Amino acid sequence: MSSLFDLTGKAAVVTGASSGLGADAALAYAQAGADVAIMARRVEKLNQVKKEIENTGRKVMAVGCDVTNEESVKAAVKQVLDSFGHIDILLNNAGIAVRGGVDSMTEEDWDKSFDTNVKGIFLMSKYIVPQMKERKYGKVVNIASVNAVIADKDDMFIRHSYNASKSAVLGLTKGMACSYAKFGITVNAIGPALFETEMTGGTLFKSEKFLQGYSMMNPTGRPGEKGELNGTVLYLSSDASSYVQGQFIVVDGGGAIV
Repeated sequence: MSSLFDLTGKAAVVTGASSGLGADAALAYAQAGADVAIMARRVEKLNQVKKEIENTGRKVMAVGCDVTNEESVKAAVKQVLDSFGHIDILLNNAGIAVRGGVDSMTEEDWDKSFDTNVKGIFLMSKYIVPQMKERKYGKVVNIASVNAVIADKDDMFIRHSYNASKSAVLGLTKGMACSYAKFGITVNAIGPALFETEMTGGTLFKSEKFLQGYSMMNPTGRPGEKGELNGTVLYLSSDASSYVQGQFIVVDGGGAIV
């Protein structure tokens, strides 16, 4: 049974891997046997993550990449293919959350959300999926959000561009899944709820009132903890999910069901 989750001989690319859920997932991939290319704009932070992954004995490379820039993506993917020879797994994790409603946010902030959260997936997939099609194998996992399907009236959670862009990720996931299934490629999405990351640690996790309210409403009674997304990531990235296609798995402690 454990062989279903074995990633030995696989090569994975993780975007937004300089901290938080992306860094955790990259380490989990390596621990499962995969060689890993970690990507982000902040190369210094990437190198710190790289050192931790190197302790697993797997190959790891840190590649500076801006997922919103096509030339940057093209060069980064080429660098990985030149080194690893192939890419079996793509975890599109890079994302941002801009606060504000449509009545208050700027056009620039709206575009920034879509450029990172949606265009970034498009560009990474554009340059990685073709070699997956050639090899008749691939695993694409897109990180959406529970906020793709639910919203919140709390002022701290008014992020209309985030809601819209993460919903778009689900549509893109379904389209890609239908198109590429015949090439042995699975495409699925994950919807994390609240986890403490670099992005949330300085805002939501600093509000005791907010955390108390969140924990009271969530059936599990708490936010997600470090490592609790990794099982779903590994499942959708391994042969354990060989017949799972175009799905959206919410990892939220049951928050979306109440």
